[in-house]
Amino acid sequence: MRILGINALYHDPAAALLVDGRISAAAEEERFSRRKHGKRPVPFAAWELPELAAAWCLDSAGLRPEDLDAITYSFDPSLHLAPAELGVFDPWDELRHRYAVTAPDFLATALPGLDPSKVRFVPHHVAHAASAGLAAPFGGDCAVLVLDGRGEQHSHLAGVYSGGNLQTLYSQQLPHSLGLLYEDGTQHLGFLRSSDEYKVMALASYGKPRHLDYLRQHVHATGDGGFRTVGVEWDVLTKKREPAQPWGPEHADLAASLQAVLEEVLHDLATWLYEQSGSRNLALAGGVALNCVANTKLWRDSPFEQVWVQPAAGDAGTALGGALSAAQDLGDPMAPFTGADLGRGWSDDEIEQVLRTARLPFDRPADIAQDVATALADDSIVAWVQGRSEYGPRALGHRSLMAHPGREANLQRLNDVKGREQFRPVAPMVLASRASELFSGGPMPSPYMLFVHDVAPEWQQRIPAVVHVDGTARIQTVDPADEPLVARMLQSFEQQTGLPVVVNTSLNTAGRPMVDSPMDALECFGSTPVDLLAIGPFAVRRPALGSGR
Repeated sequence: MRILGINALYHDPAAALLVDGRISAAAEEERFSRRKHGKRPVPFAAWELPELAAAWCLDSAGLRPEDLDAITYSFDPSLHLAPAELGVFDPWDELRHRYAVTAPDFLATALPGLDPSKVRFVPHHVAHAASAGLAAPFGGDCAVLVLDGRGEQHSHLAGVYSGGNLQTLYSQQLPHSLGLLYEDGTQHLGFLRSSDEYKVMALASYGKPRHLDYLRQHVHATGDGGFRTVGVEWDVLTKKREPAQPWGPEHADLAASLQAVLEEVLHDLATWLYEQSGSRNLALAGGVALNCVANTKLWRDSPFEQVWVQPAAGDAGTALGGALSAAQDLGDPMAPFTGADLGRGWSDDEIEQVLRTARLPFDRPADIAQDVATALADDSIVAWVQGRSEYGPRALGHRSLMAHPGREANLQRLNDVKGREQFRPVAPMVLASRASELFSGGPMPSPYMLFVHDVAPEWQQRIPAVVHVDGTARIQTVDPADEPLVARMLQSFEQQTGLPVVVNTSLNTAGRPMVDSPMDALECFGSTPVDLLAIGPFAVRRPALGSGR
């Protein structure tokens, strides 16, 4: 079976392709259009489809639209309720619904040759659930918890997979939504809603949850699998911060309180699900599942033995989930999820041609991993562009910005390069075999950077650039079998410095998507104070700009 999954209605439009149960390709539209999140999540943008991502997915497999057996759309308009019935004030929501109803025709226009009758509507939260439960390394048997802003009528799904089949145990009806609550808090704190929620998570570590008692009055689990979130008056807690205003302790305290109440409700929901499902394993999806601090609290404190998070847990992941759900229904055997490197990649010859066309000086060292390790040991900042790009919001050693973790000033230096707030942490990558020597308190291995770990006291002064203010780090463990080039770079860096860790943050600047193509990499390198671009086997060095090779 050849199945193309599409996410488009709300935000983070994306496409994913399954061929005979295997994930062939998956990518977000933002990597092609260069618009952060692909589009803003407003009804007027609901018609916009991931045309570029979908076309690339098909082209990468040598397929045409007419070759598809099915195409999925991760929203079911038949489940639509009017805004008044949902209790969510959105006077243009009917417009969003109209676009969803006509999605098959929009898709047939975007992908000439597609038969619109092959389009299947998959309920939004079912697509989220499938993206985790059917991709998780549990063989199609696990509990699944989905939490995000909203779907057709709900903001949450708790269920259990058995033999790849989903049984829904509870779905929380809108307007109650942990995702929308966190978005409201994000906006009140002066950040962009449906975009900057991770900033609130980072800011929370600087504050104290002194508003927790107030929030508990309005935000709490109900004991039957659901929860309540309505009635919070944000101005009672602190005055709204304008985006241009500096943040202060009152903003950090509100962030800490919001984070704490989220963690409490998640724990209660997971405990209920454990008791109802009888499963020892939990898969998480939905935008809330990108909250790595909350994920770690679930792993530590919930009764589940294993917790797995889909790397593209936000709405982009529903493109994959919709396709997986259809494949299950059509009887395709499922191959396990093996890595997030599902996007575009370029051959060495293609990269060299781009460099020559740009008339940039470059060289081809004997081993780019060794060359980069030496540059990092010398305190250079390195842009690292290798292999296929990542599906999801985390840079996992394919489109990364790297630095020396032993220099405390590199945190500010990288935030300056990226043009982002100084309270934002950067992350360490570490060989999986060494991780437990430095980090604890979170699951191992942790290849997708979706949990936080405590940094051992004896290491905090040795790798200060990657230690957050609360003594934690969001680690990426690297298995040489999966990432041999990154592993070789880490091994060489340790040989030169004695440190088995390298700083890894996403290769982009504030408000821009992650670098994807070689041209994106050159633009980023040319506009930021990065010392070395390691792209494929080639090295482009500063200040060697301005003359052809």
